[in-house]
Amino acid sequence: MTSQKREALRSQILRLLKERGREKSICPSELLLGEDKQNKALMEEVRTVAKELASEGAIEICQSGKAVDLATIKG
Repeated sequence: MTSQKREALRSQILRLLKERGREKSICPSELLLGEDKQNKALMEEVRTVAKELASEGAIEICQSGKAVDLATIKG
């Protein structure tokens, strides 16, 4: 993934979360359009960037409303 693409994904994630508000969440697929939502490689890129943001403390990754361990997260 290029640094430009990584920065674009970071910006999209942070923008969507800001628009939704503090107690709301987003799904990685919301950053992808149309058939890209079925592309596992692209979905993994979104997840990778989200994990980077979580590692920096910029966001929290949750599943079923609970924070998850980034080392063991699935899906």
